[in-house]
Amino acid sequence: MVLSDVNFSLAEGEILGLIGPNGAGKTTLFNIISGMLKPDRGKVLFGGRNITGKAPHKISRMGIARTFQIPQPFPEMTVLENVRAASMFSHGGGKGRLPKDPAEICGLLGLGGKKMHEPARRLTGGEKKRLEVARALGTSPGLLLLDEFAAGLTVAETKWASEMIRKLSKEFGLTLVWTEHVMRVLMRTVERVVVLHHGSVIAEGAPEAVVKDQGVLEAYFGGSSA
Repeated sequence: MVLSDVNFSLAEGEILGLIGPNGAGKTTLFNIISGMLKPDRGKVLFGGRNITGKAPHKISRMGIARTFQIPQPFPEMTVLENVRAASMFSHGGGKGRLPKDPAEICGLLGLGGKKMHEPARRLTGGEKKRLEVARALGTSPGLLLLDEFAAGLTVAETKWASEMIRKLSKEFGLTLVWTEHVMRVLMRTVERVVVLHHGSVIAEGAPEAVVKDQGVLEAYFGGSSA
């Protein structure tokens, strides 16, 4: 059993951090929410609708997008073409205030100008991470699942990532769930944290409270911080 009795809710426009040691079940949970895996039991509700087990492309068109730990853009297509391809799976509007124009989305992620006409294979690792988010935004989501966006980024890039995530929430009304091992950047960005360990939720609350939770300390360090 990978996940057991995982239960939490999201407020519209919230930034939620999902953390836990390796093997805790974070990516599996993303796979279930996005339709890549079907749970043996339980339900996933989005906007009051039961989306459990629906195909990924149908869930995308309902307004949920995700990124992957390792970006896999179409390498020979340009940055702009990659985002345009993603826009084919847009759910066609909704409450979101995100740009609908793929070129504008590229600019929002720092991939505008000449950069958006370059083949994706020429991008740096950090730029490919940005393109991964741009492609997700191309589907006009209401909910974005970010899977280790900051992994492998430089200090300057992680600062930019934190600012961008807050901007997506505050300016564009996007709801985000972010799983990350770069704890310093996640904890200063999210509003609430859910902690998974061995597939179960062991803590939930404000970042400053969660980092002091005894169960969380034991899960990460095998004991208290004292």
